[in-house]
Amino acid sequence: MKIDSLHRIYTGLYGSLYTEREMDRRFESLIKTHKKLFEKNDPMLFSSGGRMEVIGNHTDHNQGEVIGATINLDTIGAVTKRDDMHVTLSSLGFRNVDIDLSDTSMREDERDSSTALVRGIADWMRKRKIEVGGFDANTTTRVLRGSGLSSSAAIEVLIGEIFNHLYADDRLSPLELALAGKYAENNYYGKPSGLLDQVACSTGNMVKIDFKDPLKPKTSKINGSLIEESGYKIVIVDTKGSHADLTGEYASVPQEMRLVASYFGKENLREVKESEFFRLLPEVRKKTDNDRALLRAIHFFNENKRVDRAEKALKEGNIDLFLSTIEESGKSSYELLQNVYPSSSPRTQGLSLALEMAREILKGNGAVRVHGGGFAGTILSFVPEEMKAAFILKMDRLFGKGASQTIEIRRDRVRRIL
Repeated sequence: MKIDSLHRIYTGLYGSLYTEREMDRRFESLIKTHKKLFEKNDPMLFSSGGRMEVIGNHTDHNQGEVIGATINLDTIGAVTKRDDMHVTLSSLGFRNVDIDLSDTSMREDERDSSTALVRGIADWMRKRKIEVGGFDANTTTRVLRGSGLSSSAAIEVLIGEIFNHLYADDRLSPLELALAGKYAENNYYGKPSGLLDQVACSTGNMVKIDFKDPLKPKTSKINGSLIEESGYKIVIVDTKGSHADLTGEYASVPQEMRLVASYFGKENLREVKESEFFRLLPEVRKKTDNDRALLRAIHFFNENKRVDRAEKALKEGNIDLFLSTIEESGKSSYELLQNVYPSSSPRTQGLSLALEMAREILKGNGAVRVHGGGFAGTILSFVPEEMKAAFILKMDRLFGKGASQTIEIRRDRVRRIL
C-alpha cells in the first residue's frame, strides 16, 4: 500500500491543519499495528471525524433544531474482511472487542463497552435485512475523550461505515449510520443520548438538523467556509473539569423542559406554541413550581429561532450576524439554560471562568459560548486570526498547556479513504 496515495484526500479530512509527513506517519503506524495484530497486509483504511455543536444547545432532546459540524480531528481504522461472523476490534482508549455476530441480541454484561456498540450496530442492520459479517480492525483517534467532541459517536459511525462498506454495498446514508449508532448507544451501551453527535460526526461539513420527527430528522447541509474565509479560527478550550457525578445535571435539562410541556398536555416543548406558553405563564408557574424549568423553556423557544438565524447568516455570507447569534446563544445557555456550572457545586466554575476570560481577551471581537452538554468541559470560540496566538497563550496559562486547540470544519463524511 502506498501511503502517498492518501495525499490527495488529506485536505478533505483535515483542512489546512496538517502536514503530509505527520499524517503519513500516523497511517503508517496504523497499518503496521494491523499487521502485528492480525498478520494481514494491505488493510482498507477508514476515517470518521469528531463533531462540534455550533448552535442549538440542549434543544434536540425536545425535538428542537441544531446546527452541528464534522471537525478535522478524526478516528481512523485499518480493516480486513473475514469470511465468518467474528469481529475483532482493537481501539486505543477503548476496551478490545472480540465477538461472534451469529447472535446480536442484547447482553447486560456488555453494557458500557465497545462490544455492546458493535453488537448493537450489527443488530440495527440485521433488523433492516442488511447483511452483517466479520472483520478485523484496529483504530486510533485524535478526537479528545471527555472534550465534548464526541469520540464515542465517531467510533460508532466508523463501525457502521465498516459494515456498510463490507456488507451493504455503501448504500446506507450518513443519517442511517447515525441512527444505527444511536440505537446501539441507547439500547446496548446503556446511554440515553440524542442523535446530534452521530449525525454531526457522519455527515461532513456543517449540517442543520430538525428533530421535529426524532425518528426521521430532517438534515440539510450548510457551507461553513464563511467562518474561515472571514478571517476567524475555531478554538476549543478544555477547562479540564470532571464530568463525574453530573448525570443528574444533564438529565434535569430535558426533564424540566418536558415538565413545562406536560402542562399543555404535550410530551416535548416543540409541540407547545410559544405564544400559549407566555400567555399562560402565571398559571404554568404555579403548576410547575419550578422557575428554572420556565427559564429553560424560554431558552428552547429562542434557541430554535437563533438556529434559523445562524443558518440564514451563513447562507447569506453575513459573518457579523452569525457571530452575534452565537454570542447570544452562549449568554442564553449561561443565564436561562443554566448549564455552565453544576448547581450542586457552585465553587467549581471552570466554564464560567473560561467564558469570562475569553471575552476579556477578545474585547468584543469574535464570539464564545459553552460547548455541548456543559456543566464541565469545553468552550467554543470564534477568534480573529490575528488574535489567535495571544488567545491560546493566555487561555493555556489559565487551564494548562494544550488546553486550547484550533480545529477546522471537515469537508468529508465518514468514509473508506483507501
